[in-house]
Amino acid sequence: MFGLDPNPAPTTVIRGSVTDRALVRAALGDNRIDAIIHAGGLHKPNIDTHSREEFLGVNVTGTLNLLEEAVAQGVTRFVFTSSTSLMVSRELHAASVLEAEWLGPDVVPRPRNIYGVTKLAAENLCRLTHESSGMPLIVLRTSRFFPEVDDMAHTIAQTGPNTKANELLFRRLTVADAAEAHLVALKRAPQIGFDVFVISATPPFSRADCASLLSNAPAVVARYFPDYPALYAKLGWTMFDRIDRIYDPSRAFVRMGFRCQVSFRTVLDELARGRLPEFLTTSA
Repeated sequence: MFGLDPNPAPTTVIRGSVTDRALVRAALGDNRIDAIIHAGGLHKPNIDTHSREEFLGVNVTGTLNLLEEAVAQGVTRFVFTSSTSLMVSRELHAASVLEAEWLGPDVVPRPRNIYGVTKLAAENLCRLTHESSGMPLIVLRTSRFFPEVDDMAHTIAQTGPNTKANELLFRRLTVADAAEAHLVALKRAPQIGFDVFVISATPPFSRADCASLLSNAPAVVARYFPDYPALYAKLGWTMFDRIDRIYDPSRAFVRMGFRCQVSFRTVLDELARGRLPEFLTTSA
């Protein structure tokens, strides 16, 4: 495994940025790279610390550099890490929707910030590159697996593990599942050609639940998981009052054969055994 990253890490072989076209060209050519996972980029928390120009440079121009050099040097597979954030409209972010939104990969994105705009632009560059070159290319819109505090309305006063457990119902996955999704995408890319997938823990809900999830989420969750209230009560945990969106990863299973191993049911089973799952307590 060969890593190009501006920050030092156990997998970083070359320190540098994808905005440096010459560096990208040399890294691919000198090391005879056959497959690329492009997970680098400025993230939503960076909106407070980086300019829009920097977002465009890293997330758009940097992606273009990788794509064009990959085609030029015969890379056989490319996986791009995108984000479910680009599907969150200004209305959803402002909590002005009438029911929870069901968000799959076919939803027309209306990104609300520079992060989403640049991720969507990068996705379109991926599609364009596949159509013009034929290089197999998979886009993965991953939901939350990072530790930063979110800016959405469904927050609670309890611990981080409580929040993460709740989010596994509709908008989170573990780091291990995120990593496995990328490996499966690399393997399946030649057969698929091009597609966009939402990657998130499997939600238990149906579209018929969308109105009730927005008005009384605890009651809906209890209908699917009757054991959750007692298990939560032992820890002093609470459920979000409202759930405003559900990320739908079903196409990833149908076309790519991937499904997250960890779900809300996993959490409850571990709590019933008297254990707090490690994936709820780690930093990611």
